[in-house]
Amino acid sequence: MTKQTEIRILSVDDHRLFREGIATVIKNQSDMVLVAEAASGPEALQRFRELHPDVTLMDLRLRDSGGIEAMIAILSHFPKARVILASTFDGELETQGAQRAGAWGHILKTMHPKEIVDAIRHVHAGRKTFLPEDAAHTTQQLSDKRLMLRVSEILADAAGGTRTRDTGPRLHISEDIVKNYLKQFMQKLGARDEANPLTIAARRGFIRL
Repeated sequence: MTKQTEIRILSVDDHRLFREGIATVIKNQSDMVLVAEAASGPEALQRFRELHPDVTLMDLRLRDSGGIEAMIAILSHFPKARVILASTFDGELETQGAQRAGAWGHILKTMHPKEIVDAIRHVHAGRKTFLPEDAAHTTQQLSDKRLMLRVSEILADAAGGTRTRDTGPRLHISEDIVKNYLKQFMQKLGARDEANPLTIAARRGFIRL
């Protein structure tokens, strides 16, 4: 495999352990090379500007800025950039919104390494690669731990005066998914449909108003 035909990859993630894992996976691929790593949105843009990678793996939840925002910043300067968003859970990303923002794909960090490198190859070949089960999984019942993690973020926003329609974009999910989380939360509490989730959560000690 010549240098000219290798897929040149930029890895963007604020967790060093994940970056190291991706680096190891790519190192073992004869048709790929990791040209750079970045831990923030601004650093990702700088590395992209310097190296013009073929494919960028972008963490959905960077600490300094969301992955979608960092991707949009790159695309504003380099419209042909091919970015794959990486998330920890399915259902964290609203697929149609991500595609409209310019993403070429979506992977889960828990996927098998072969699936990750296959997604990179597909995107490099010009084929968008998104998880086919995304839409279905967002309406399935979630584990208690995952549900409460999401609902706590939503209710914290609500307690601070943030509207539901504004919480979705911050968490990179649609407003419908936000409502689905709240619905499942209410069902687990056995609360009436017409009850206010924020009030119920405060009364039962989940949050403080």
